[in-house]
Amino acid sequence: MSLLALAGTNSATGGYEIANSCKFEADNTEYLSRTPSSNTNRQTWTFSTWVKRTELGQNARLIDVHVDGQNFTTFGFDTSDRLIVYVIDGGVDNGGHYTRRFRDTSAWYHIVWKSDITNVTAANRWQIYVNGVEITAKDIDYGTPPTNFFTLMNTTYSAKIGYNTDGSNGSSQYMAETHLIDGQALEPTEFGEFDEDTGIWKPKAYTGSYGTNGFYLDFENASSLGADSSGNGNNFTLNNIAAADQATDTPTNNFSTGNNLHYFSNPTTLVLTEGQTKIAKTANGWETLASTIAVTSGKWYMEMQNISVPESAMMSVFPADIEFIGAGGQINNYAGKVSGDGGISYYSYSGNIFYNATNASYGSSWANETNTMAIALDMDNGKVYFARSNVWQNSGDPTSGATGTGAINLIEPSKPHMMGYAVYANNTSGAVNFGGYTPSSISSAASDANGYGTFEYAPPSGYYALCTKNLEEFG
Repeated sequence: MSLLALAGTNSATGGYEIANSCKFEADNTEYLSRTPSSNTNRQTWTFSTWVKRTELGQNARLIDVHVDGQNFTTFGFDTSDRLIVYVIDGGVDNGGHYTRRFRDTSAWYHIVWKSDITNVTAANRWQIYVNGVEITAKDIDYGTPPTNFFTLMNTTYSAKIGYNTDGSNGSSQYMAETHLIDGQALEPTEFGEFDEDTGIWKPKAYTGSYGTNGFYLDFENASSLGADSSGNGNNFTLNNIAAADQATDTPTNNFSTGNNLHYFSNPTTLVLTEGQTKIAKTANGWETLASTIAVTSGKWYMEMQNISVPESAMMSVFPADIEFIGAGGQINNYAGKVSGDGGISYYSYSGNIFYNATNASYGSSWANETNTMAIALDMDNGKVYFARSNVWQNSGDPTSGATGTGAINLIEPSKPHMMGYAVYANNTSGAVNFGGYTPSSISSAASDANGYGTFEYAPPSGYYALCTKNLEEFG
């Protein structure tokens, strides 16, 4: 059995499959843009996308068309993590901020904005759906658009994906399966459906037409992530987006990432970016980045890499109820430091193993270097192995099963466990790689035996990337 760190994660397997997503990072001002050559349907259209949030409390837009402060159309999340529809036409406001907060950074959300402004029923002129269900309650209400109201969608002004022009800032999120339907107001059931066995909302193939300015971004061409697959040729321009921003973390195969909802002891001194895979410090003090998924069975593999070559770092496994998860990655606390916390850490500076407030000789130091490090977590046999540059330390053999050659025995093997990475010093950083995306440079692009994940080294036989496809089979 596996446990997602937060409830509500939307990922279903079986049926229609989505291969890729695109990672957007606000700090890098990464977004897509396109300027149509003609004005078409400004009142009737449908925007549909899947999004996995990676930073909260920011104006993270899904789509934005902007002329000036009196004329713009924007849709996405506000700094309170609410969905916002904000449309100004000649200084007249319409839209609002919806009451519900979207703070699950382990989840994929399907979001649809349906525009049918000529509809005689005012409540049906703009409709917002999340995972197939319409949301209506608003904290701020700018009103319902009158039938003579026009948006800037499908106009000759630049449309941007993942950028808020009004605030001049980008968005931090993964996006997948992004459609604009020009001239049709469609139900979310054109793009998704409830799974008959699980009740989970899952994607399905859209088979209709797109209209003149419609587009479909499937992000499957790494060399051209703005390519339109609708057949219209309405391709987007890449802004600070490269092939490396293509991810395999998708609504149909949701990968673990680092979890930014764990309250760190001093959030102002720790920054989590790059699709929740990069941790950076701006002050001294131990902080641990944990996986969004915890497991109780199966065999799991992940990699990590020092980026700014910190002298002091830890690669760790620990029970999901360890004190610093949820209560804060407390300053000077890491897995294994406190007696009874159940955690185990491999320390970069000395190469020692830390557990139950003690440490013991184990393997080679990996301080001040950018070697690819790895964890093989065997929950079936209650053991963990650590590797440096694909060499399993302590003469370990992750395939040795119950024998556990060179393994460290889990202290509390019956509990759900997470994997993580901790750094200490100011101006240091590192990256985790659960297989769905990593900012680290990958030269070999190895995958697990099921073909999932992108790693520097192939996982040991029987070990798998921490994603929902594998969890369904082994977790």
